[in-house]
Amino acid sequence: MRKTLWLFEHLPLSLRWIVETVEAAGYEISMVGGAVRDMLIAGGYEKSSKDFDFDFATSATPQEIIRIFSHARHPEDKEHFIVPTGMKHGTVTLIIRDPGESFEITTYRIDEEYKDGRRPESVIFVRSLEEDLSRRDFTINAMAYHPLRGELIDPFGGEDDIHKRLIRCVGDPLVRFLEDGLRPMRACRLSAKLQFAIDKPTFEAIPHSMESIKKVAMERFHDEFMKLLKTEKPSIGIEAMRKSGLLEYLMPELLEGIGVDQNEFHRYDVYYHNLYACDFVPPHKPLVRFAALLHDIAKPRAKKFAEEGGHGNVFYNHEVLGERLARKILKRLKASNQEIEWVCKLVRLHMFYYTHEWTDGAVRRFLRRFDGDTEFLEDLFLLREADRLASGTKQKTADILEDFKKHIQRVLEQENALKVTDLDINGYDLMHTFDLKPSPLIGKILNYLLEVVLEHPQYNQKTKLLELAREYLDGKIFQFTFSEEISDQQEEEQ
Repeated sequence: MRKTLWLFEHLPLSLRWIVETVEAAGYEISMVGGAVRDMLIAGGYEKSSKDFDFDFATSATPQEIIRIFSHARHPEDKEHFIVPTGMKHGTVTLIIRDPGESFEITTYRIDEEYKDGRRPESVIFVRSLEEDLSRRDFTINAMAYHPLRGELIDPFGGEDDIHKRLIRCVGDPLVRFLEDGLRPMRACRLSAKLQFAIDKPTFEAIPHSMESIKKVAMERFHDEFMKLLKTEKPSIGIEAMRKSGLLEYLMPELLEGIGVDQNEFHRYDVYYHNLYACDFVPPHKPLVRFAALLHDIAKPRAKKFAEEGGHGNVFYNHEVLGERLARKILKRLKASNQEIEWVCKLVRLHMFYYTHEWTDGAVRRFLRRFDGDTEFLEDLFLLREADRLASGTKQKTADILEDFKKHIQRVLEQENALKVTDLDINGYDLMHTFDLKPSPLIGKILNYLLEVVLEHPQYNQKTKLLELAREYLDGKIFQFTFSEEISDQQEEEQ
């Protein structure tokens, strides 16, 4: 189906140049993919977020596109070049320097047999746009748009599905999913991103596609899941994963929380509490959202019933076990080491419990757990706030959390030592002064000195630290008192 529909009020210069250049060489070219879909949803380019990539489909082969643009001149004389990003599958990328625009241009094609559940073994280049659109995953992604003529090419009813707010496969859903086992995950992700329902036959095909799903590398699922976590409401997609069986395959530990009640301060079971906590974290913080999804994942395994007082279930040390479970899940999904450490640290520390009796030393000791990293501290507070709101019984930020933030700021402004490297001496000073050789003893002394300085910042002077180190070595360990005011308690008053 072809119709006239103007999606641009003012066509970006580079888009016009690309289309005119290819057509002047005697080939067809149209915009395809998510940009067409998102402009239709928004009601035009000017009304959209414009946060999408412009992709093109063309009747020209990659070699022909390379030849065309190697001789073309940009109307503003901007430098441009072609990168052969996927020649095997007909894709090249046109890059225009300053301001760094890039456009994927792919030859019309149909796919041959999928053997790995993800990529076709080979493709066949064709000269028909409709044939090319027929191989795509969902109808809302199987549309093309000619920006100069204002022509929408929509052979599978994608525009109608946008109006119905529906995600529907092109053709037989089972065939589409068996071709590419990542498509079921993409359906769940798009459901969350667009807040569309998944068409019933499409959804029912997902559990029958496990043969193909299990062929997909975990790295690909990781990438799709991180995109899901950046949507406005990831719980929509995660629930679709649960109902379709995808969640049981990727993160079965989350399902253990279904039906596990908490205490009178929580309206939801553990599973939905984790889910809603994920939603309450801002979308631009996907790693914090991942931590929110996993922060109470170990509660079902740590559950004990508090018989005295009738306060329901308690979950002692669930954050410690939760860190181990989170690490296992993240490794399964092939997350990077940096992602694993950040998320696991958030899970481990999310149970901090502040009171107004905390001394500056107690705050410094709390900050020491993550070396006073202010970015991590911001993420930790985002997680704690999401945890509170997801209980279903809290409506606003707790005053005591705001007081804690102010206390932390006062301590940070003092610029006191929070880690061993902040001390006024180092291991070489100890070895030189006391004629010691490199050994674990050096680390023990430095950690002891840091504990003293956390409570008594004024002792962070080389002379005093060496004096304390001598007393430590002589067995005359300096005595000081402090209270460790970080506990495993629930946040009843927060």
